[in-house]
Amino acid sequence: MVAVTCIEAVAGVAALAYLGFTVRAPSALRSLLKTAAVAFLAVAALASGAPFWLVVGLGGCALGDYCLSRSGETMFMAGVGAFAMGHLAYVALFLGDDSAVLRQIWTLPGLGLTSVLVLLGFGMAAILAPVAGQLRGPVLGYIPIILAMGLAALTLTDPALVWVLPAALAFVASDVALAFETFVLSPQHPLRRKLPYVVWPLYWGAQAGFYLSFS
Repeated sequence: MVAVTCIEAVAGVAALAYLGFTVRAPSALRSLLKTAAVAFLAVAALASGAPFWLVVGLGGCALGDYCLSRSGETMFMAGVGAFAMGHLAYVALFLGDDSAVLRQIWTLPGLGLTSVLVLLGFGMAAILAPVAGQLRGPVLGYIPIILAMGLAALTLTDPALVWVLPAALAFVASDVALAFETFVLSPQHPLRRKLPYVVWPLYWGAQAGFYLSFS
């Protein structure tokens, strides 16, 4: 347990340190901090015997963090693919062997939030399709995958997992903010340098929420 606690501490320190690098140009140190903040959560999950799909989800997202911390369209597309893998792992983690998944998704009070997530997906697709350029395909393909993660979180009824849904919604919110930062706002827009300070706490907080819920 001491070793796991130390690994968790390294992840937390890396996450805090990366906050100061969010608006800096790509560098080896920036990539190291961003990747380590989630990769060490994956290592801690593995060391503590956490569910397989949690380890895969955290590991996939850590790989996505590394790719997106580098420059270039190829790395961006690799990052989108890695995050898609991570979200699908979370879907598998949240759904588990529950035979009442569809009933849980389409019954109140989840129905209202389900509708919001679906409408958000259509809205983001409409906003991003005209501005994503050559990245339109992977960007639009990513939207239903992250929304599936959010919908899967709605199926959880165990009181011990009460923080999973807020974490999933924080993850969705971070991706919406990142999409606006990347594709919608002009380079001169004042929010371009402020949004990263919103995106990172939401994103890492979501990953930490998943880790703490299932470890």
